[in-house]
Formats: sequence, C-alpha cells, structure tokens
Amino acid sequence: MRKITIAIDGFSSSGKSTMAKDLAREIGYIYIDSGAMYRAVTLYAMEQGLFNSDGIDIETLKSRIRDIHISFRLDRDTQRPDTYLNGVNVEDKIRSMDVSAKVSPISTLGFVREAMVHRQQEMGKAKGIVMDGRDIGTTVFPDAELKIFVTASAETRAERRYEELKAKGQEACYDDILKNIKERDCMDQSREISPLRKADDAILLDNSIMSIPQQKEWLMKQYLQAIR
Repeated sequence: MRKITIAIDGFSSSGKSTMAKDLAREIGYIYIDSGAMYRAVTLYAMEQGLFNSDGIDIETLKSRIRDIHISFRLDRDTQRPDTYLNGVNVEDKIRSMDVSAKVSPISTLGFVREAMVHRQQEMGKAKGIVMDGRDIGTTVFPDAELKIFVTASAETRAERRYEELKAKGQEACYDDILKNIKERDCMDQSREISPLRKADDAILLDNSIMSIPQQKEWLMKQYLQAIR
C-alpha cells in the first residue's frame, strides 16, 4: 500500500492533534506536531530570558535558532510522542498557559518559521507521515495527498482546553483560556507569513458537536479514500 502525506491544519485547541496522533498510530505513520515545535522555541526564549518589557529579543533569538534542537520520542506508557528540547522532555511545559500566551508572537517571526518549515519538510521527505499545524497544507506540504482543515467554535475549544489542563492537574481559568484562544485566532489569521487559512483543496471539518470516536471514524474514511 502506497504511503502518502497527511496535512491537518486548524484553529488552536480544535482537536486536530488528537485526531492526527490517533490516525498515525492506527495506520502506522509517523506523527509530527508542528505546533509543538513553535511552542518549544517559545519555551526556549522564555527560559533564556529573551522576553522583556519591549517584547522579544529578536536578534539574540535569531543568532541562536540553530542551537534549538527539537525532536519527538514515543512514550512507552502512553504510546504517544513527547516533545524534546535540546534533549530534555518538555511536553508538559510547552502546554502551559504561559507558553500559550507567547507562542503566537514567536511563530510570526520569519526566521523562526523558515527554520521550522525546513525541518518539517526534511522530516516528511519519505512520506508516511501525519503532520498537524497552521500552515502544513498551504506552506509545508502544499502537495500533500490528503489535507484536512479543522475548526470549532471558540467556546467549544476553550472548554476542551480547560478540561485538558484540569486533567493534568494544572491551574486553569476558562475565561482566560477563551480570551487567549480568541487572541491567537486573530494573530494566526492576520500574520504576514504563512497565515492560518484553509487550503483550496483541503476538506473542512467542523467538529464542534462531534465526539472523538466520530472524528476518528470520519478521518479514517478520508484516509481510505485518499490512498485509493
């Protein structure tokens, strides 16, 4: 059976990562979370003190971008990939609200996007991958055989994010999460470089009222049609 590239784009907390991970595991593909890569760069900038009252120390971050090594390793217990930053597991740290509040400004930087897109394209050369993010079907893999664009209401996404954080034992405030999601939506859609948008040949999925099993069934159907 031929291997293809599957690009899943969509809004923040729309459930695209869960869908992508589950599909990759079921069909034996490699899963790559492009959003985690930008979150890891954001965490690096935070830990290195590159955020200040004036914003981001862009020149210092630019000079160190090649020193930021991001990889994914499968967790034997969860059977899902964890994100590693320079050899350290940062999966939980990059999902915090502190990182969420700062990731959009980082992801708008041209040199950051250029570096991450190059690494993502290198990861996908052999095909047989599922990658999710904001610009996978439009910029990273414009020739992907299957493109999905996922959306849901901001309120639904905020509720999902709230429940996710609470389940991990992290502090969470629904109103703060909703505000953050709306701000990220605006920034993601309005940035000059690779803005969030649906590729012309992407299949739209609004999963506002869909359960995870329903989403999995829908996505598997799209995959089976694509490989034919």
